[in-house]
Amino acid sequence: MAKKEYYKVRSKLTRDQVLTIPNMLSFFRFLLIPIIIWLYAFASMREWATLVILISGFTDILDGFIARKFNMMSDLGKALDPLADKLTQLAVLSCLIIDFPLIALPVGIMVIKELSSFILRFILFKKTEQVGGARWHGKLNTSLLVAMIVLHILWTNIPAEVSSFAILVCTATMTLSCTLYTIEVIRALMASKDSK
Repeated sequence: MAKKEYYKVRSKLTRDQVLTIPNMLSFFRFLLIPIIIWLYAFASMREWATLVILISGFTDILDGFIARKFNMMSDLGKALDPLADKLTQLAVLSCLIIDFPLIALPVGIMVIKELSSFILRFILFKKTEQVGGARWHGKLNTSLLVAMIVLHILWTNIPAEVSSFAILVCTATMTLSCTLYTIEVIRALMASKDSK
């Protein structure tokens, strides 16, 4: 059985922890979100919106590489990076609803999933001072979600059957990930309570 990944959070934020290259790249991704929405939904410049999305994805990969390679990981970065990812994904999905109404289904599930995950993480942190690490189902969910987004952006004439299948698969993996994460947090809280 894979070892559960939890991180103890005790350090306070300092200037060195905030003003790091990975964190600056995460802040940059936040700034790209309104640009993506404007280009896709209001200016109807889908090609430019796709380019900005690709830039956002590249900076996501880059900040993770720099953080690990040059030991620039911080508590703030652990919060900023996934938040920037989720908000970017939500923005892009919301834009895609214009052309693919069924995408409203994973958007709704995603909002519920992220709100419940935030509440569970907060409870876990308050009770145990632990921040849950990435899980295989979360990584699978993110990979399939990104693939579905790219598929719908680049394949402009995607058949309705293919689109619906991809959307429903993502919705199913989101639901699975949310369920498994809830179970894991409950077990962690129960284990913490038993150890006292």
